[in-house]
Amino acid sequence: MNGLDASLQEVRALVGGLVARPGVKVVICPPATLLTRVVKEAGSAIGVGGQDCHAKVSGAFTGDISAEMLKDAGASWVIVGHSERRQYHAESDTVVAAKAAAGWRAGLGVMICIGETEAERVAGQEYAVVSRQLAESVPDDAAAHIVAIAYEPVWAIGTGRTATAEDIVKMHAHIRGELVARFGEAGAKIEILYGGSVNPKNAKEILAQPEVGGALVGGASLKAADFLTIVAVAS
Repeated sequence: MNGLDASLQEVRALVGGLVARPGVKVVICPPATLLTRVVKEAGSAIGVGGQDCHAKVSGAFTGDISAEMLKDAGASWVIVGHSERRQYHAESDTVVAAKAAAGWRAGLGVMICIGETEAERVAGQEYAVVSRQLAESVPDDAAAHIVAIAYEPVWAIGTGRTATAEDIVKMHAHIRGELVARFGEAGAKIEILYGGSVNPKNAKEILAQPEVGGALVGGASLKAADFLTIVAVAS
């Protein structure tokens, strides 16, 4: 929940900075109030996505936005199951799966977020939790669509804490194993992103780890200069 019209100057700076970074897939997900304006500023240089969507096409759901509305506004992606949606809006794995299916129904690429809380990690349940979320939040036909799995340990989001390289390697290997076991060869091609206080200082180490195909960046994406530093590492 960040961004006003003045924030579009950061989008312009981002677009300008990406000219020197070909081959890096960049997607930004602004608040819905800025979506159409960001699409115009982004042009073909940046993909634009919604931060959430409703599972239904339309109806009496005041305040909600359907995947079709996002598509109509120019979006090409949508995030579903972000930890803040799960935490503050009590979204279950079943709800997340329905939203993912809605995104594909509308022709959007879908980023499905998963990740354990600090209490779950302390209890040694992190792998079980992630396995359950993968099984129940990711629809059975996921491999037939454009999809990315974003692993975001909840305890590392917005806290300044980041999972260690060892933590990331082990969890991303676990996620890959689960995807391959379920989807076969197609599961080996699904992108796995890491999210959780990614910033210009730690991005290089994080992106260098096996099975880390990209980053889901939060606070560090609000300033073009910071975000471009991360993009430069990715390139």
